[in-house]
Amino acid sequence: MDGLTVSQVRVQYGQVQAVTDLSIEVPTGTVTALLGPSGCGKSSLLRAIAGLEPLTAGTISWRGRNMEQVPVHQRRFGMLFQDGQLFPSRNVSGNIAYGIAHLTKAQRQEKVSELLDSVGLGGYQDRTIDTLSGGQAQRVALARSLAPEPELLLLDEPLSALDRALREELVITLRNLIRSLQLTVVYVTHDQDEAFSLADQIVIMDEGKILAVNSAEEIWTHPGSKAAAVFLGYRPFLSAEAAAQFGIEIPEGSQLAIAPGGLKMCPAGQGIAATARYLRVRRGKYLAEVSWRLGSEEYSGQAEAGLGIHLSKKQSQQKVGLKVQRDETCIVPSGLKPPGRYTGQIF
Repeated sequence: MDGLTVSQVRVQYGQVQAVTDLSIEVPTGTVTALLGPSGCGKSSLLRAIAGLEPLTAGTISWRGRNMEQVPVHQRRFGMLFQDGQLFPSRNVSGNIAYGIAHLTKAQRQEKVSELLDSVGLGGYQDRTIDTLSGGQAQRVALARSLAPEPELLLLDEPLSALDRALREELVITLRNLIRSLQLTVVYVTHDQDEAFSLADQIVIMDEGKILAVNSAEEIWTHPGSKAAAVFLGYRPFLSAEAAAQFGIEIPEGSQLAIAPGGLKMCPAGQGIAATARYLRVRRGKYLAEVSWRLGSEEYSGQAEAGLGIHLSKKQSQQKVGLKVQRDETCIVPSGLKPPGRYTGQIF
């Protein structure tokens, strides 16, 4: 394959398996996000791809070549970590030029200038590292990782130490750079917004295994398992009988998963009778914890409504109606465990 192939890879620390028999493919010119909670094995997998962690089993190939015997410095892989790991003794220019010492001085200066322009830091060549903000430092670290023109770029939570506004700004910078340079990228994150903004393919991991893999467009509407849907924030999960209350038919043995924002409050007497407890106003809409019963089963979840639905902050049980937005749902097999291991590529 003309890209990255990870085949039945296992990474182990003593008796602890961080990655278990995992397989993915990343075509050239695409971005794959490894998405999952802390400790799920995504960083261990990325470090194994880089050659920083030995494999207990399996193979990693780049453009058809097995990387097992290829030293880290010969793989032509760029890597960017959460803290950037800039050299405090070098200025901005010296940091970016670190990996291109083989070029002439004039070539290095031109390259540094181009990269600083591309990350929005034109003219910062002589700045010392201690004068940079967190966002500026990560931009410099990104420029340094791009300077040697890597064939594969590995990003390990590069924005997680920044505040939300900076992360959103740098996601745009990253996306534009990736597209303009036609980079092949493996991006580790626990932030769903980052993953869906950047990735062509998303791999959801937990406990060293793949829960789901699909395109960014498809994985939200077809997570493939209840466990993957739980991670994506779907809640609650309705049986076929409970879904029928809302006029939605699903196969027996499956569940209707409701995405954030999929439950809508309406005036009491409309929809399904429910009780609501005020949580907060978000973007001009009430957000409440709602609950309702079907026979002996009780369901709960978060629902939103326009400000036409008035909720008291003091009352814990307020009568409302409840509806489900059909296009904010998906159908998953019952049970938390995925129906089987997901491997391979989706392109």
